[in-house]
Amino acid sequence: MPVPIIIDCDPGHDDAVAILLAAGDPAIDLLAITTVAGNQVVEKTTLNARRICTAAGITDVPIAAGCDRPLVQPLYVADDVHGDSGMDGPHFGEPTVDAVAEHAVDLMHGILTGHPEPVTLVPTAPLTNIALLLTRYPEVVPRIREIVLMGGSTERGNRTPAAEFNMYVDPEAADIVFRSGVPVTMCGLNVTHQALATPDVLARLDGLGTELGRICVELMTYFASTYRRLWGFEAPPLHDPVAVARLIDPSIVECADASVAVELRGEYTRGATVVDLHRYLDRPVNARVAVSLDSAKFWDRVVAAVDTLGKKEG
Repeated sequence: MPVPIIIDCDPGHDDAVAILLAAGDPAIDLLAITTVAGNQVVEKTTLNARRICTAAGITDVPIAAGCDRPLVQPLYVADDVHGDSGMDGPHFGEPTVDAVAEHAVDLMHGILTGHPEPVTLVPTAPLTNIALLLTRYPEVVPRIREIVLMGGSTERGNRTPAAEFNMYVDPEAADIVFRSGVPVTMCGLNVTHQALATPDVLARLDGLGTELGRICVELMTYFASTYRRLWGFEAPPLHDPVAVARLIDPSIVECADASVAVELRGEYTRGATVVDLHRYLDRPVNARVAVSLDSAKFWDRVVAAVDTLGKKEG
């Protein structure tokens, strides 16, 4: 049976593809898309979710806007990576898919309490909405099957030497999630940097011959330009769909059990994920941590999902 999920995101080029993968793969039942401030302000991330759903013909999945700032610190956006719109590159017309008026956290609460089986949360953004859900509505914890997130790293960061962007933007929220007792799977930079959108991948998407395939190529081409300029990557890593792929087929993303703590006070390390893969510390295991990616299987599922949605829209 398809895995019921809610994606909590901040589109974002890679969030957009994560939405397409979740909506277009038969192994996933996408119940809702919630948005949060992160890559851009929440008004822009919500607009971008509406834009990608309009382009892909995703009309039956509610979209709800959530928190407009982190729990404690001021918002830090990634306009140097994603552009002023948060999803620069393609030209999108006026979206025809609307967002609902309900706050993202309340929408998640309603779905979790009303769905006949536990639901998996897939955050691909700062964890502000998820932390607020867990603290405002602690009774929903048994209704969450697991949290499979994109964020953190077993190695270095991409916003500071130590911290990955999603963790850096709201480390207090991340700390709440990892200490919540909900099963957590962390797909961090050490694995998502293996999901490279190479020229061969772009050729496959372009070869689909659909408008949606063309939009994906334009998204990744823009993303490639910023990754090349900022970090010297020849091809951009598509981080967020890796979390969705883990649910589609666990063999795509190999994981190891570990203790994960989020650094909140370090002068140079705030937002770092301290991943104890070798059990150096006397701390209980609280997460599965992604350690390797089958990139061929990953891209097969992404291309197939874009193909499915593109044909449906066409």
